[in-house]
Amino acid sequence: MSILDDIKVRARESPKRIVFPEGDDVRVLRACRIIRDENIGFPVILRGSKAKILLEKNNISCDGLELVDESIIDLGSYVSLLVEKRKHKSLSAEDAKSLVKDVNYLGVLMVESGFVDCMISGAVHPTASVLRPALQIIKTKPGVNTASSFFIVCKDDLTYFFSDCAFVINPDENELCDIALSTARSAETLGFSPRVALLSFSTKGSAEHESLIKIRNALSLIKEKNPGLVVDGELQLDSAIVPDVAKLKCGDSVIKGDANVLVFPDLNSGNIGYKLVERLGGFMAIGPIVQGLRKPVNDLSRGCGVDDIVRVAMITVVEVGK
Repeated sequence: MSILDDIKVRARESPKRIVFPEGDDVRVLRACRIIRDENIGFPVILRGSKAKILLEKNNISCDGLELVDESIIDLGSYVSLLVEKRKHKSLSAEDAKSLVKDVNYLGVLMVESGFVDCMISGAVHPTASVLRPALQIIKTKPGVNTASSFFIVCKDDLTYFFSDCAFVINPDENELCDIALSTARSAETLGFSPRVALLSFSTKGSAEHESLIKIRNALSLIKEKNPGLVVDGELQLDSAIVPDVAKLKCGDSVIKGDANVLVFPDLNSGNIGYKLVERLGGFMAIGPIVQGLRKPVNDLSRGCGVDDIVRVAMITVVEVGK
């Protein structure tokens, strides 16, 4: 069974209510139809009036799809919740009323209130528009200061977790620690025993440069916070995933060329890395999946297809409650 098959089975065992703020995008609507038909989740679709027109125009059944028109429903409770969540910023009720008209803010407030379990957006909106309300309202999990992302990168029987390839541009040692620990937890949530490699151009001191200091310091922080985690760094990519190279370059390491969680030192290397294996190596890259938030909110690529949205939905459902 592939990782996607396994995730789908797990999602169908406990489908969740997913709010989709972008009901005016036909890709989202087609994905919602599949999600409902395959019992992955129960879509709650904002911009309901436009969604209804698009569904009819494209001969997509609306059975089992909950259409919500934000211009009609009573937004008072969500305004009050937003004022409470942003009281430390002295947000006024009037300003909160304006923000709640933004479908991404409304979707996040629905998640925070418990009306739905999770949110998926970003087919139309840029990442900042999706993540800003999530960070302001849902915020990060206790003990996590940095929200980040990961990609599942898979081909045949190979599966890796790449992080961070989408959000944190130049993490410091504390952020790198958060990214590594969050990605290890994400791997566990999806059924894997994490073996974490902090990637670099150097393997265990084979080179010296100021950029390596944060990786070494991050490793110390990770071991302090999670002593039982299998993790090492700094490691070159071949040392992390090729057993023969690992034996030669870092024979004493707990990583024996068998890492499955690859933590990149910055966004340049991470973003380039996942696109190289996707475009030249023939791997499937699924994501980015947001991690570190108290409740799941995931951001789509604006170039996403229907299948991409369904895959993100499966993962998001599995993330709920983890």
